[in-house]
Amino acid sequence: MAVEEEGLRVFQSVKIKIGEAKNIPPYPGPNRMRDCYCTVNLDQEEVFRTKIVEKSLCPFYGEDFYCEIPRSFRHLSFYIFDRDVFRRDSSIGKVAVKKEDLQKYHGKDTWFQLQPVSADSEVQGKVHLELRLSEVITDSGVVNHKLATRVLECQGLPIVNGQCDPYAAVSLLGPSRSEAKKTKVKRKTNNPQFEETFYFEVTRPLSYTKRQFDVEEEDVDKLALRVDLWNASNLKFGDEFLGGVRVPLRVLGQAGVHDAWYFLLPRENGGKSVKVEDLGSLRLNIVYTEDHVFPSEHYTPLRDLLLQSANVEPVSASTAHILGEVCREKQEAAIPLVRLFLHYGKIVPFISAIAHAEINRTQDPNTIFRGNSLTSKCIDETMKLAGMHYLQVTLKPIIDEICTEHKSCEIDPVKLKESENLETNRENLRQYVDRIFNVITTSGVRCPTVMCDIFFSLRESAATRFQVDQDVRYTAVSSFIFLRFFAPAILSPNLFHLRPHHPDPATSRTLTLISKTIQTLGSLAKSKSANFKESYMAAFYDYFNEQKYADAVKNFLDLISTSGKWDQKSIETPIMLKEGFMIKRAQGRNRFGIKNFKKRWFRLTNHEFTYHKTKGEGALCSIPIENILAVERLEEESFKMKNMFQVIQPERALYIQANNCVEARDWIDILTKVSQCNRKRLSTYHPSAYLNGHWLCCKLSADTAPGCTPCTGGLPANIQLDVDGDRETERIYSLFGTYMTKLIKMQEACGSKSVYDGPEQEEYSTFVIDDPQETYKTLKQIISAVQTLEQQHTKYKRDKFKKTKIGSQEHPIGDKSFQCYIRQQSENTTYSI
Repeated sequence: MAVEEEGLRVFQSVKIKIGEAKNIPPYPGPNRMRDCYCTVNLDQEEVFRTKIVEKSLCPFYGEDFYCEIPRSFRHLSFYIFDRDVFRRDSSIGKVAVKKEDLQKYHGKDTWFQLQPVSADSEVQGKVHLELRLSEVITDSGVVNHKLATRVLECQGLPIVNGQCDPYAAVSLLGPSRSEAKKTKVKRKTNNPQFEETFYFEVTRPLSYTKRQFDVEEEDVDKLALRVDLWNASNLKFGDEFLGGVRVPLRVLGQAGVHDAWYFLLPRENGGKSVKVEDLGSLRLNIVYTEDHVFPSEHYTPLRDLLLQSANVEPVSASTAHILGEVCREKQEAAIPLVRLFLHYGKIVPFISAIAHAEINRTQDPNTIFRGNSLTSKCIDETMKLAGMHYLQVTLKPIIDEICTEHKSCEIDPVKLKESENLETNRENLRQYVDRIFNVITTSGVRCPTVMCDIFFSLRESAATRFQVDQDVRYTAVSSFIFLRFFAPAILSPNLFHLRPHHPDPATSRTLTLISKTIQTLGSLAKSKSANFKESYMAAFYDYFNEQKYADAVKNFLDLISTSGKWDQKSIETPIMLKEGFMIKRAQGRNRFGIKNFKKRWFRLTNHEFTYHKTKGEGALCSIPIENILAVERLEEESFKMKNMFQVIQPERALYIQANNCVEARDWIDILTKVSQCNRKRLSTYHPSAYLNGHWLCCKLSADTAPGCTPCTGGLPANIQLDVDGDRETERIYSLFGTYMTKLIKMQEACGSKSVYDGPEQEEYSTFVIDDPQETYKTLKQIISAVQTLEQQHTKYKRDKFKKTKIGSQEHPIGDKSFQCYIRQQSENTTYSI
């Protein structure tokens, strides 16, 4: 989700690899092993959970998680939990990385020490305070000072045990005083509006008899205001601490007035040193990206250069190809390039051009597309984007079955357990391979059109280049569809969204053996057994050494490399797109029914959206896709519940609560995309619910009243290709900026070759330069376009720096920014925090 910022959109995303934990403290009992899992949290909101690794103090997870971050956050946190025999979860330790520190660990495997988890350190949210010091003249004419403290509101408080009933405790702290006052409790909200004012006596005359109030005027700077947020709990353990702030009264300055937002902070421990026990460590690889996307016209010069790449002769002199040459990894260039070309419908001519050039440079047909070239990486990325649902419908049912059945398939005699039979295992494996081979080779009609068009181009180029080799037209295609698409998806189904988590070791071994066999079957190699280093695999492959398998592969490859023959939209088979538990409000289809909230299993296919009492049971309600008129967020105030959205139908709206903000956004996105082509889609909607005889948003009483807010729209109908072209161009600009020194070196190499036409210098030999003059011309245009965008970014940063006001709602005062705020007040200027 983009955050709008004065004509600029800001996107946040994070890609995390959760590796392993080590040296987890043993369980205090006879069974010292633990069953641990790891969660990923935005502040305290869980957005992802790994599988449970049983009986280990060094659990290996190997799981990947990617998400677009839909809201602001302070910490990216990771918790290790232990599940005991009673299925109770207890936290062992956590890793919390501040948002501003994420760049330190960008793309690096890092071991983080686990820290203890305590209620006093689990803090999120911010509070808005207004302080005013005023003079009060008593009846006797003596001047006293009073502090008026106004607690206005809080935002983003945590949900504790499924609820948040917050109140604020306000204290004036000093050398000889501690007065405390409380606000009213605000029920069922983590964004409470308090709007309460408290008064504290700050100074009294020296003649006052009670020593605790004998405070002189100049001692005001020794006082501080303490505001603590609490969750009012009905439990016997008492109220839960949510966070607090301590505001020294010196912030009032000469004006005697202070109005600012503060980040809530953990409870102070009074300066005591706490001995931290060794809770083990967690290995993580975090890639956090923040894209600042300007209005589309700013990207026109660079975007036009990129989209012309397929028409540049030679293609090695094109902007897209040059990006692949200067990037450290071809994958870096391939991801945004593919998304950009897909968005503008130019992926097939671009890949055809770079593939044709690579084939012409290839000397041996047996090595065609074997390297990690820009062509290979671009085709890989295209298959991932365009073919994800093809994989789902083709492989998911059988992969689910393999992961659920846990049949023994080990065929290596050395690894065989005593209780296992080699022949039984071979038969189990053979049946799995046969079934997967059949579902793949009969799936040609479902292969997406864009993949078919690319395969057609590869086939034609390879057949023209190597006319003597009759099989090259097949191997050019099989090297992608089998070697880089189906085989990796079988090997690691979690990476292709076929399974939620990495399979257990035994299942993973079964999938490895199946993947190896399928890869070899699809390769159409002359000597199949020679492909296996292991003798037991060569022996097992004899089961499949029949002509019918080779014929089936060739028929399948012929079908998917026929340009434009099949259209995915004509498929009648329902494709499962997303499923999971959520909470829904009763739709009130019965006149006297109670409109309560219930947990249900939701399931979305390309045909219908259904919910069930539990997974596997019949549908309680089915909504045809054509009946979905809009899918929008529901304002929190409707039911005092977070992460709610509405699926609007002709007669009523279905109100649903997702488990977290990331999941809510995912459901809204996919439901919107799958229903985008509906002819009766709404243009306006009600952002709040219809309750007690009127719409909460616009107060209209008719339940059929037209919406009061424009629907969010403009999303493409094609589920796989939801791409923001400007954002991808911004990412490509960032890559060119990162590798600017390489662009300059390439320009020098072009000059050297063009002028002297002699042997290349060693430092330039890594670049592919077929035409120095044409490449030099393109490089000059790239550098000019990148520099123009760089000026725009510099201006934006400079303007933002000037406008940054510490203590504003966007930049609350934190533990490290208080001194900056004091300087800002004294110098009457602004600072970036």
